[in-house]
Amino acid sequence: MYKCWGKVRKHNQRGRRLGFPTANINLTKNIPEGIYVSQTKIGNKQYPSLTFIGPAKTFDKKKFLAETYVLNFDKNIYGKWISIKLLKKIRGNQKFASAKDLIKQMKKDEKEAREYFFNNTFGRKSVQNSCK
Repeated sequence: MYKCWGKVRKHNQRGRRLGFPTANINLTKNIPEGIYVSQTKIGNKQYPSLTFIGPAKTFDKKKFLAETYVLNFDKNIYGKWISIKLLKKIRGNQKFASAKDLIKQMKKDEKEAREYFFNNTFGRKSVQNSCK
């Protein structure tokens, strides 16, 4: 699959307002758009995550970036370097009719990611433990 890394930068914080705070990095690699189950390394620790690659079509954005929602994580990591390993693509990039429709799909994506990790050795321990 793919791996990318970068410094977490402050963007418009839309993910946080939607209930899914994300770590945003610029992309220099050509990675197919979509939603991926991923593993994010922050410092020396690996975390289960869900990563969006591409422009936010629902909000008519054109900028291509990576937005990673780290499961069970609630720390400020702006300015820190992270690496993201994409493990499994679960769907393509879509434009939703409303933010409400997007949130509904994001909850389904999160459920799929949690199931993926629960069924794998890495995730079973990580998904059940809080990283706060």
